[in-house]
Amino acid sequence: MKTKISKFDKYAVPTIITLSILVPIIVLILMYLPERSNLLGVDVGTFPFFHAIINALTALLLIIGYRMILKQKRKQHQFFMMTAFALSVVFLVSYVISKISNDPVPYGGEGLLKGIYFFILITHIILSAIIVPLVLFTIYRAISGNFEKHKKIARWTFPIWLYVAITGVLVYLFMYPYY
Repeated sequence: MKTKISKFDKYAVPTIITLSILVPIIVLILMYLPERSNLLGVDVGTFPFFHAIINALTALLLIIGYRMILKQKRKQHQFFMMTAFALSVVFLVSYVISKISNDPVPYGGEGLLKGIYFFILITHIILSAIIVPLVLFTIYRAISGNFEKHKKIARWTFPIWLYVAITGVLVYLFMYPYY
């Protein structure tokens, strides 16, 4: 059975792919800037705290949104998921600003905690890059009314997005003593 490509897919899919490639590349470049410029004049620990709050709220919204769809409450599901997406966009913009503004802070822990921290950090970073196209395609499929494809991709998007949000908070908690 051949799938029909909508005229919107011809524009949306390349746009999603382009954003999915550009976002991680831009973040990577910003992490290795030779010079920083504190754009907002805030302390180094301000951004991470703000990011942890956004990640915690995102995780909460994702869980509530998931529960709403289980209860067949589509409008509420849509509201919570789109709010989680909006918070993620705010996070991304803030994260980019923080990378421009502040030098990276090294983790100072040792032993078992160091191993746990780096496992969480590495999986968080890898899945943060993967979640961009997943979220964008999941939202696009819902907005375009293709709920079968939306459900298929959401089965992957939800747990990965939730993991990224929760591990974002955990990374902050591990790093808190070093800010």
